[in-house]
Amino acid sequence: MKVIELHGARVPAIGLGTWDLRGEEGYQAVLSALSLGYRHIDTAEFYDNEREVGKAVKDSGVPRDVVFLTTKVWYTHLHFQDLIRSCEESLRKLGTDYIDLYLIHWPNEAVPLEESLSAMEKLQKEGKVRFVGVSNFDVDLLDKARNIAPFPILTDQVEYHPYLSQKPLLEYCQKHKVILTAYSPLARGRLSQDPLLCSIAEKYGKTVSQVVLRWLIEQDMVVAIPKAKDPKHQRENLEIFDFSLSEDEKEAISRLDRGEKVATRL
Repeated sequence: MKVIELHGARVPAIGLGTWDLRGEEGYQAVLSALSLGYRHIDTAEFYDNEREVGKAVKDSGVPRDVVFLTTKVWYTHLHFQDLIRSCEESLRKLGTDYIDLYLIHWPNEAVPLEESLSAMEKLQKEGKVRFVGVSNFDVDLLDKARNIAPFPILTDQVEYHPYLSQKPLLEYCQKHKVILTAYSPLARGRLSQDPLLCSIAEKYGKTVSQVVLRWLIEQDMVVAIPKAKDPKHQRENLEIFDFSLSEDEKEAISRLDRGEKVATRL
């Protein structure tokens, strides 16, 4: 498994996204992923599955200190005390003493970023949060956060796949050593019949999903968190480290951009 080492963090390049995986289904998905070798699990306050995620981590038998666990605070909870309370509630639901990576899920213009990041600093100093990041921030807002924060912004988590270029943001992240975490990296199935991707997949004896994930993680400072509840698909998403794409193939995939978003602010 490729790991990005940055600011003292070790972030596995492939993680499990858990959006819309709740209840027993969510619990079993995380348990399965951990048994297969996943060590990066992504959840959020808004996903309403932190209890299941935390229980699966505990029941898996995998030591807590080797699981990189990410959760996010919702955009309506970004005032100082609200953010502190949200973090403490997430810790309680997850059944853990600390969160490896805590993200601002969406920006909120009604709350000063300074206030939110000050709360993050307090949580970090108390050992409740190891690393801090953001999600759905554009270049300007990420730059503002980096200039305000007295700590490194570890990641910006955004929708990123071949049909949605993030070139300006990616170039910024690469220049300033911020990980770009790609959510919805497989565009929720919309890539599966793409002729170019199908052709490349056939060449390597891989699936379209594997080609896309390989394209993502071959880019400097990029990790991906595909959602997968089925053990077969989870395993496939990990089996991408035994081949490499050519420069021509990577460029051709990049040219598939059509500005197509599949995720919306929920």
